[in-house]
Amino acid sequence: MKLSAKAVSAGILSAALLVAGCSSDSLDDDASAAPAAGSSGAAESADGGGYGGDGADAIAAIPRLNIEVVAAHPFDDGAFTQGLEVDDDGSLLIGTGQYGESAIWRVRDWRAGSPAEDRHDLPREFFGEGLTRSGDRVWQLTWKKGVAFARDAVTLEETGHAEYSGEGWGLCDQSDRLVMSDGSHTLTFRDPDTFEETGSVDVGVGDVLVDHLNELECVDGPDGPEVWANRWMTNDIVRIDPDTGEITGFADATALVESLSPEARHRADVLNGIAHVPGTDRFLVTGKYWPTLFEVRFTPAE
Repeated sequence: MKLSAKAVSAGILSAALLVAGCSSDSLDDDASAAPAAGSSGAAESADGGGYGGDGADAIAAIPRLNIEVVAAHPFDDGAFTQGLEVDDDGSLLIGTGQYGESAIWRVRDWRAGSPAEDRHDLPREFFGEGLTRSGDRVWQLTWKKGVAFARDAVTLEETGHAEYSGEGWGLCDQSDRLVMSDGSHTLTFRDPDTFEETGSVDVGVGDVLVDHLNELECVDGPDGPEVWANRWMTNDIVRIDPDTGEITGFADATALVESLSPEARHRADVLNGIAHVPGTDRFLVTGKYWPTLFEVRFTPAE
């Protein structure tokens, strides 16, 4: 995948400095290529220089968001988390990756870390990715096979599948359309019934594109639809206006990583997994092989 010269391949710095760099043709979502969970991502890529002029001004204007931890809940540290969503009944849907280990299941009481239910494993040749519930089905992406599995929303049993071009990373539901990421700076819109592509939008701030968009969460915000996204290889969480592609908020989740025990941080992989808790202003945030599911609130930085 080729991005423009202004595509971002490092994290957004809270000090409003954006590191310029060229993305590689292949954006691996493989654990072997990922940094340790404690890596900042933003500060560690030194290829190229910071943007000046209008780009820096636009980045500095992004509203900063603080992350307030409301509670910390136990989570399965054997889960290579790729998809996370609170279902209509309040249970938590979890999708995982890795060849031979990819699966989908639900946790009824995520506050207590209750056992997995309705688990279904993917065939060994598939690397599971993001998921979302849409109506009476759940869609689950795969990384490189170009296959989205359709599942019964109650039992999570497979009911069909759809094919798509390119890689699958994150997925969320906006009622009238699905929103999908592929690791680039583009969000693709899809029909929730057929999975056919219906449009797309480039994500950025000003004329600066922001890539590595990974796990997604669609939210009906106070000012209209929002898409929240983890950014792979960073501790960034960004809030996006899906109609324009503009980034409207940014949070640095490094403090969550640093709150893990040394033993957990040694085992943990990157931040990945964000789910809105319906009817509240709270979100659930976790990572790959993390033992903790953080219940958080995003608040404007002072």
